[in-house]
Amino acid sequence: MKLVVQVRLLPTPEDASALQRTLHACNAAANDARTVSIWTTAGRLKGLCYAGHPEQVALLVKYRKGESDLVHRAGKWLLLAVCEVPEPTVSEPRGWVGVDRGMANLATASDGTNYQGRRLGRYRRWRARKRAELQARQTRSASRRAKRMARRETRHAAHTNHEISKEIVAVAQRTGRGVAVEDLGGIRERVRPSRDQRAALSSWPFRQLGEYLAYKCRRAGVAFLEVDARHTSQRCPRCGHTERGNRPTRDHFRCRRCGLAGPADHVAGVNVRERARLAWGFVNSPALQET
Repeated sequence: MKLVVQVRLLPTPEDASALQRTLHACNAAANDARTVSIWTTAGRLKGLCYAGHPEQVALLVKYRKGESDLVHRAGKWLLLAVCEVPEPTVSEPRGWVGVDRGMANLATASDGTNYQGRRLGRYRRWRARKRAELQARQTRSASRRAKRMARRETRHAAHTNHEISKEIVAVAQRTGRGVAVEDLGGIRERVRPSRDQRAALSSWPFRQLGEYLAYKCRRAGVAFLEVDARHTSQRCPRCGHTERGNRPTRDHFRCRRCGLAGPADHVAGVNVRERARLAWGFVNSPALQET
């Protein structure tokens, strides 16, 4: 699998001439640091130090393939390198962790673990108010600051999704289970939100969370599966009865046939788990593999 590794040049000057002036200081300060050689408009510069997360640097040293891109972002020089990392063999899952994704609760696992989105929602609303104040000024400096705030908000949401997906995959790997999620493709086109919910729906990072879960599962050798998302929050996992009345409110589920009750997102996660178990058994059945 391909991964993009990001490292930062040390130091991070503004232009090639500044890079040349600080080259000797960099080498003297870090004799044992790893270095790179890059082309610039002033010629090739050799022995430039770089730094990054230890895990990222280890991947870069071991699996880098092809050329790297030099990017200047927020006053820093960054190197973006593509690494070809071998994928481990996916082990046969002994069970599944069903994950229901939502806006109020970003993710709810079938074992009851709930990752709430209230904190991220409050952060987004606060950022939206600040951007509105800056846009009302209609100045260039306010526009630049609003763009920086938007990038910071995007990074914050990505960090939250990384933490959630990392914990879910770690639990699945430790218990020998796979990870299953709903296939939510096209949901923004199917759903007609009210005016107050449009901003929340447009900023809902469900796709990013699914992508993070998928690639982390591949790196860990954990089975990953997407299942049909229809009626997962309306179907009773005990008796199979499905109707809209089983979910009287957004947070609560109560089967009108057998009386099973519980948090609606937890019930949806259990249904995702059961659908993954059936789908995996069908795909890996001996009769299907022989054909």
